[in-house]
Amino acid sequence: MQKPKVIVICGPTASGKTALSIELAKKVNGEIVSCDSMQIYKDMNIGTAKPTKEEMQGIKHYLLDFVLPNKRYSVAEYKKDAESAIEEIIKKGKTPIVVGGTGLYIDALIYGIEYPQIEFDEKYRLKLEKKVEQEGLDELYEQAKQIDEQAIQKISPNDKKRILRILEIYHSTGKNKTEIEAISRQNEIKYNYIVFAINMDREKLYERINKRVDFMIEKGLVQEVKSLLEKYDQFPTAMQGLGYKEVKEYLQNQITKEEMINKIKQESRRYAKRQITWFKKNKQTIWINGLENIDDNIKFIEKESNIE
Repeated sequence: MQKPKVIVICGPTASGKTALSIELAKKVNGEIVSCDSMQIYKDMNIGTAKPTKEEMQGIKHYLLDFVLPNKRYSVAEYKKDAESAIEEIIKKGKTPIVVGGTGLYIDALIYGIEYPQIEFDEKYRLKLEKKVEQEGLDELYEQAKQIDEQAIQKISPNDKKRILRILEIYHSTGKNKTEIEAISRQNEIKYNYIVFAINMDREKLYERINKRVDFMIEKGLVQEVKSLLEKYDQFPTAMQGLGYKEVKEYLQNQITKEEMINKIKQESRRYAKRQITWFKKNKQTIWINGLENIDDNIKFIEKESNIE
């Protein structure tokens, strides 16, 4: 029996995934499943570049805006929720289109990776957090490297969230993240995922990123972060998002406004570079030129996916 087809559109931040996916959904009778680890959060709209109602143009979107910023949300939960959304779209006789730049979420779907529901050890997490606060991330990064050298290669030495995740997985299961992924990749994959990634001239992409950051500041990113800090008492992962942590530093008078803007731009460019590296390692990825006419890209996606 043929597996249902699911189109995946990934690529670096600011490469035009939203615009392309909405036009594609209109053309192929599709609905969109977001694959973005920050757009899941409520009250975080500007800094996550969450599509507005107008931008959605009546196309139904799933997994946007449904987790409170003071809650944790795991890859395992995302996989379960995304597959449930895909199933719902297929039952309607429509085409599921998974769209986003979170490589970990995409891999969990296309490779069928099962992340065990790890027993969360609050004491251990607090111990790690305290160590970061007092000594920085360097030593924990080295520890994580000893535990799982393969996983650490894909992670920035500043990526606190993912470094702690490697340590927590090992602490709870006695296995490292790479071992767990290798075991679960032997599972049967439910759908026929056809994966497209947007490629773009690096200079052009960086220019788009810089413009987007300026636009976010104009739209009120600083006020958005201020409101979040007033409304919620804790942020297990939400405040580590790009843009949010830098604005928080600015609000706490650790950096100037100009430093904050430059830092967001620089970190966003670095993140885009890491995303490109991540998607390049997926051998099944079909690359499309982000500077092409959207209609030409849609025709190409339809042809490659054999979806009318």
